[in-house]
Amino acid sequence: MDAGGGYWRAVRTPDGPGTVRLRRSSDVVEAAAWGPGAGWLLDTVPEMLGAADDPSGFEPRHDVLRDAVRRWPGLRICRTNRVFEALVPAVLEQKVLSTEAWRAWRYLLRRFGEPAPMPRGGVTDRGRALDLRVPPPPEVWARIPSWEWHRSGIEAVRARTIIGAARVASRLEPLPGNPGGGTDGGTDGGTSDNAAESRLRSLPGIGVWTAAETRQRAVGDPDAVSVGDYHLPGLVGWALTGSRTDDDGMLELLEPYRGHRHRVTRLLGLSGARPPRRGPRLPVRDYRSF
Repeated sequence: MDAGGGYWRAVRTPDGPGTVRLRRSSDVVEAAAWGPGAGWLLDTVPEMLGAADDPSGFEPRHDVLRDAVRRWPGLRICRTNRVFEALVPAVLEQKVLSTEAWRAWRYLLRRFGEPAPMPRGGVTDRGRALDLRVPPPPEVWARIPSWEWHRSGIEAVRARTIIGAARVASRLEPLPGNPGGGTDGGTDGGTSDNAAESRLRSLPGIGVWTAAETRQRAVGDPDAVSVGDYHLPGLVGWALTGSRTDDDGMLELLEPYRGHRHRVTRLLGLSGARPPRRGPRLPVRDYRSF
């Protein structure tokens, strides 16, 4: 975000690298884009901001949700339409603290990404150059050597998962199926058993949590539940019942909202209703020293 209130995003589009700047001016969102992917980015701005989201059928049944809807009436589930770009960070976040995943993403992006297209003369924010990087293409991810993964702090399991996905990335774009179609009871702990999830979970190392996180970001699936998340069951249980719960309990509580379960978890996250922290925080691990 720059000093003028603009939000910048660097994307590897189907047409090549591109950069988009979004800025709200009164009731209008102004968009500008640069690079070979500029046209694609401008065409997808409405969906990037949630225009394709359909909240119809969502009926809050709990007071905390009714209050959240009143406080954030414009909440929409957005979609980037870039599946592999959403999949890589989700894999980096598997079973680690966010700090560890961000550290690895920053290293890999700086090491193997490329400078994002910018306006002539560049952009400065508070006197510093705005330095954006475009994520590398799948063929580059597939060729990252083992020692670079190690330097980023990523162990071999997650590295193999990303490399394997990179080799079949062309088959992931776009994901099939209705993004919001989680109405048929799945067999994966309550997640929607649709073509999008099946395609993602056919890849080695991609489980229910990673598939859900990718669908939420890339195709704006309002029903994709992040089963297996460290914090989510406790948040949902505490907000809806006043006590912690596990994945099975979370899915039972969310069942009346099937079709909008991710929407519910987003609203609960915004509500601020969280269980009290007890005990020490988990330590940040550093695989680079192993």
